Amino acid sequence: MTKPATVIAYLAAVLVLGITVVPLLFVVIGGFRTTAQVNAAPVGWPSPWVVDNFTAILGASAFWQFLWNSAVIAVIATALAVGFGAMAGFALSRYRFPGREALYGLFTIGLLFPLAVASLPLYLLLRQIGLLENPLGVAIPEAAFSLPVTILILRPFMLEIPQEVEDAAVLDGASRMGFFWRILLPLSMPALSTVTVLAFVTSWNAYLLPLLVFNDQSHFTLPLGVATFQSQYSQDTARILAFTTLSMVPALGVFVLAERRIVGGLSGSVKG
Repeated sequence: MTKPATVIAYLAAVLVLGITVVPLLFVVIGGFRTTAQVNAAPVGWPSPWVVDNFTAILGASAFWQFLWNSAVIAVIATALAVGFGAMAGFALSRYRFPGREALYGLFTIGLLFPLAVASLPLYLLLRQIGLLENPLGVAIPEAAFSLPVTILILRPFMLEIPQEVEDAAVLDGASRMGFFWRILLPLSMPALSTVTVLAFVTSWNAYLLPLLVFNDQSHFTLPLGVATFQSQYSQDTARILAFTTLSMVPALGVFVLAERRIVGGLSGSVKG
């Protein structure tokens, strides 16, 4: 017989699936309908299927500009977060020094620090150093806010790599940095893949920070582009849904393609 705990677990999974997938399906399917169809029956099947909403958006230069801006910022933020996170994880896992655990705890506390709390001082700082209307003004803070979770995943994974591997590398003439680049990073690839995807998706979906930094629409990222498009076409619900669908595709694609690596990296970190 099926255990009650198993039944509850399956019911919870179905509930979570419904909460997350049903709204996405509503947005995607709504993009293939006309606004008249959406107004007449908000929950319904396209009849007929309309692709003009998507072709109109894909033919507009503004969408591709938003896409390019998001891609540039996400790549820079991900590279900074993973690069510095890997170096910090290396130091916190392979070196022993006074205050190591306290420093690691400080990064852990960083998970509890929301961006909204730092929005005003962050804006003033970026204005003072001249990074407003600059992609780096978004990418650098995004990388900083991604560092805690990056280190939290990488450090336990790197701790699990046996000390004997490092000793053997040193005997073969490898320096500390040589061990880091040639051995530790390749062995940590599952965790690195996980933090890369998490940092990329987090940056791609960021809304508040680009809103603080950018006023020029030519610098807007896709989340800001969706809000701008919604205000310009507030009466065309179907086209707004199509724009939202297209803005989700890159992040969802990256997440789906790297799903196994994410699970593997998180499993290794939990074991650590």
